[in-house]
Amino acid sequence: MKKIAMIPARYAATRFPAKLMQLLGTKTVIRHTYDNTVATGLFDEVWVVTDSDIIYNEIISNGGRACMSRQQHESGSDRIAEAVADIETDIVVNVQGDEPFVKKEPLQKLLQVFEGAAGENVQVASLMQVLKEPQFIADPNYVKVAVDKHMNSLFFSRSIIPYPRNNEAKPIYYEHIGVYAFRKDALMSFTTWPMTPLEAAEKIECLRYLENGVPLKMVVTEYMGVEIDTPEDLERAAKLL
Repeated sequence: MKKIAMIPARYAATRFPAKLMQLLGTKTVIRHTYDNTVATGLFDEVWVVTDSDIIYNEIISNGGRACMSRQQHESGSDRIAEAVADIETDIVVNVQGDEPFVKKEPLQKLLQVFEGAAGENVQVASLMQVLKEPQFIADPNYVKVAVDKHMNSLFFSRSIIPYPRNNEAKPIYYEHIGVYAFRKDALMSFTTWPMTPLEAAEKIECLRYLENGVPLKMVVTEYMGVEIDTPEDLERAAKLL
């Protein structure tokens, strides 16, 4: 299978404007993400897809691959779908630009769910990690996911799911990590569907798949570092370098 990684990179983030151009150590956040994705060696091509001349020039001037997209997109998936429409590939991996600590093993596990007989029916897959700290479980910036016993997604929410009505049950909380892998046909179908009610309410793009009857195969990863959503996240990330 041909596999490409696309990194959607919007400059004007709502919660933390210009976060991808913030310095993390000696490099910007977006360069950490790009360089670490390339370093996995898993992909035939790696691209940054952006609406920003600043981000485009940051990648190109440092020897990377980048392309421009329209400014108005409902989601990162819509942005990368525009970019891959004319590219021949089997699997597209969406690596979020604000995930600077990209590692090989989680992405390798994500790609493996498409292989063999068991993988033939998988259309979309994504990563999650166990969330233990109560303050993060309650934080709406941390998207939670509930799964069935086959590790297919049941629901994504910024609220606490499952709600601990029975404290003795001791539920496992999973944080959804915004790294997706799609069959190209599934990604292109996504862009033809209008935004769905739950997606609009939660501002979580993968709910559009669930509301159209397409579950996501979830893959547990032990550690993905820090997703940069706030200035505080950037400070925590700096301590991990």
